[in-house]
Amino acid sequence: MQMINFISDLAMPFVILIIVLYGLIERNKVFDNFLDGAKEGLEIVLSILPTLIGLFVAIGALRSSGILDIIIRIITPLLNVIHFPSEIMPLAMLRPISGSGSIAVATDILKRYGVDSTIGMMASTIMGSTETTLYTIAIYTSSVKIKKTRFVLFASLMADLVGIVVSVLVCSLLVGS
Repeated sequence: MQMINFISDLAMPFVILIIVLYGLIERNKVFDNFLDGAKEGLEIVLSILPTLIGLFVAIGALRSSGILDIIIRIITPLLNVIHFPSEIMPLAMLRPISGSGSIAVATDILKRYGVDSTIGMMASTIMGSTETTLYTIAIYTSSVKIKKTRFVLFASLMADLVGIVVSVLVCSLLVGS
């Protein structure tokens, strides 16, 4: 274990040293290239900042409004019919929207049901097999100024749905209900 810690402590300095040595061998202006990259990175951050702020406000309003709880109460009878655990629905609904919100919900599920429970394993598998779709699409498309995202959004949300359903099925089959 100490050897792994030693290697991980040296990894970043070693990568930086390799980059600098390569730049010197190729006779590139390493520091000037670094400054150009940092400037470009700041420009990207400034261009996507309004999108981030709008997304964070919308996520905060959605979480504090209680609409997710209302939706879950309404669809719980249907979920019971198809044997889909309603305990993971808050995670399934929030995961495509918010990474930090879904982490909080997943942590709550793991605390409540345990990490070795079927529900806990479903939550963990959902976290690993889905993406914060709306956040990712908003950031990537706004950084390159793409306005029409309906096909990307549909395909991404379908992939999230498949990830959630397959997570539940696989965990149900492997762990058991």
